[in-house]
Amino acid sequence: ELQAGDIGAAVKLKDVKTGNTLNGKDCDYKFNFIKYPNSKYTRAIKPVNEADVEKMMSILNRMREEDPTWVIEQSKELKQTLVHGQGEFHLRTLKWRLENNEKLQVKYEEPKIPYRETITKAARADYRHKKQSGGAGQFAKVKIKFEPIEGYDGFEFENTVVGGNVPKEYIPGVEKGLRSAMEAGVLAGYPVTGVKCTLYDGAYHEVDSNVMCFEIAARAAFREGMRQASAKLLEPIMKVEVVTPEEYMGDIIGDLNSRRGLVNGMDQRGNAR
Repeated sequence: ELQAGDIGAAVKLKDVKTGNTLNGKDCDYKFNFIKYPNSKYTRAIKPVNEADVEKMMSILNRMREEDPTWVIEQSKELKQTLVHGQGEFHLRTLKWRLENNEKLQVKYEEPKIPYRETITKAARADYRHKKQSGGAGQFAKVKIKFEPIEGYDGFEFENTVVGGNVPKEYIPGVEKGLRSAMEAGVLAGYPVTGVKCTLYDGAYHEVDSNVMCFEIAARAAFREGMRQASAKLLEPIMKVEVVTPEEYMGDIIGDLNSRRGLVNGMDQRGNAR
């Protein structure tokens, strides 16, 4: 028997996970699932032996079922496996368990920074895709205007072509080409955000044009337009609140300033700031 607040042990509960409610035979009560605090500390993790990646992921997912405050993320963008925990000691415990209980040597690294790219001024790109070989040819011409979106967020596409210079059936190909080009910018290959693209003119060939041709032309026009539109790199910004005793104020502010932090205000909280 366990009373409220007791800690007990039981065997042969192989399908039981953290957060389950255990009942007696004639009871089907269910507690609400515990809402855990968000993770506050992140490290990239990798096995010392590259061949152990799958084994590591399997163990990490199993450990997460035991402790849901560990968050495991495979970032395709950063090409890293990220582990989010409650603090440095929490992640040190995870590493210790992997190395001592599972006999798997791992190492932590700094997570890469998820930069974004954007444009800072309007520009126009006029691109013609033409390919003539033995068989059928390829032809598509697009004229696209690029404009920055306020707040550097999102993607907008508009078609203002009149007179059938680009037939309607080819317009989706232009948008698809632009969206795929946004996956890697021209500065350092990071995803692009905050761009409005307006297709305002173009040309096609009765025989040699198809959707794929316009997709290729749009991708090339996007790269050309970004170079003309003063592309720049965006950094992630974090909003931070610090509570510190008065005597550490100077050190804390110096530390924040060294990281290009902007102090927006200070309040008194008892003998803390």
